[in-house]
Amino acid sequence: MESQVRGGTRWKRFAVVMVPSVIATAAVGVGLAQGALAASFSVSGQQFKVTAGHLHGEGFAQYGGIDSVYTSVKGNEKKQVPVAISSFDDATISKMCQSVKTDIPLVGTVYLRLEAGNDAKKPVEAKNLYIDVAQLDADATFKNIDIGVAVKDKTRGPAVKEGESVLPGGFAQQAETADLYGVKQTAWATTAGTFKLSGLSMRLGTDAKMECY
Repeated sequence: MESQVRGGTRWKRFAVVMVPSVIATAAVGVGLAQGALAASFSVSGQQFKVTAGHLHGEGFAQYGGIDSVYTSVKGNEKKQVPVAISSFDDATISKMCQSVKTDIPLVGTVYLRLEAGNDAKKPVEAKNLYIDVAQLDADATFKNIDIGVAVKDKTRGPAVKEGESVLPGGFAQQAETADLYGVKQTAWATTAGTFKLSGLSMRLGTDAKMECY
């Protein structure tokens, strides 16, 4: 995103392209699931839903930011939205579900749903993980939490990304570890240096029940 596109996928374009090429996309997904690709995983331009049974993060920091997101199919209209940026040096996620609802002209409403980490012995693994959150509900436990540290002085979590827009005032919270249970969140973007999706399942459809919640 310019303040925050992070090479972001414009989902309305993505869904149109993906419908006729789902087999090729699934092949890439299989590579990720098998750890064959050291890939960045990025979603941007539209809110999406994420649920998780348990997220365990090492090196956690959270601070306010501003995302610049696309609001049209053509991708030439943008707006600024406030977000809470949660970042982790390393994270494992069990029972992860991610879904996005897209209204496609002449086609209708299409849902993309991705699941991974349903095997307790093979959770999703991520390094240098950033989540730009609009809303979060979860039960959370933090170890050695430090609230109110200036963003520039934080010592936990990956570094603030170059070009990232941080809210004026620049205050953050950080912790040695973070454990979130029963996660339900709405986000604008997710980025990871590497993302290993064990047991990946990806589907497209028109049933509203495909949304994660």
